[in-house]
Amino acid sequence: MNENRELEKHLSYLGPDLIKEIIDNCKVIEVEKETEIVREGQYIKYIPIVIRGLVKVTTRHEEKELLLYYIEPFESCVMSFSACLKNDTSKIFATTVDESTIILMPSDKVLRWINDYPAINRLFYQQYNLRYLDLLDTINHLLYQKLDVRLYEYLKEKVQLTGKNPYAISHREIALELGTAREVVTRVLKKLENEKKIRQLKSAISIL
Repeated sequence: MNENRELEKHLSYLGPDLIKEIIDNCKVIEVEKETEIVREGQYIKYIPIVIRGLVKVTTRHEEKELLLYYIEPFESCVMSFSACLKNDTSKIFATTVDESTIILMPSDKVLRWINDYPAINRLFYQQYNLRYLDLLDTINHLLYQKLDVRLYEYLKEKVQLTGKNPYAISHREIALELGTAREVVTRVLKKLENEKKIRQLKSAISIL
């Protein structure tokens, strides 16, 4: 399978024995765009590794959503891993941004592999470091950047991660992920358009 070859190529540091365990014990799923794969409050039965596509991790409060970070190919969800270790419920939502191919690692197998194959810890240590930096970046944006700067950087990141420009997205979705009101997003997008930083199309936004 192509997924097996990709796994062996990009996660070779796990070692051939652990990679064989993953191939033999995990299932590969194809997930459509905008599909929720982890929700707040659920117990984690599987820890995902994204092979193709993109997954966003968010938190929600009183119908407001805040984007925490993205899971790119050959990365995993450290928040799911943390919940698995503690046998606790998820504190986040994870939703596919694009059509994605995902390997689901059974949580009970992962707990055993931590003892049998210490190399797997490297995967999650890397994720902890990445996510910590992402969260620091999010906090800095919230505290120190004006919304127009945050919104422009947010759109540039979307384009960079997906390789799509124009990028199809609604004002409502932007507002949810940035934790603000749709009307505010509409006003700021118009400002960015007047500054010739973006172009708004019927159902997408282009970075100029």
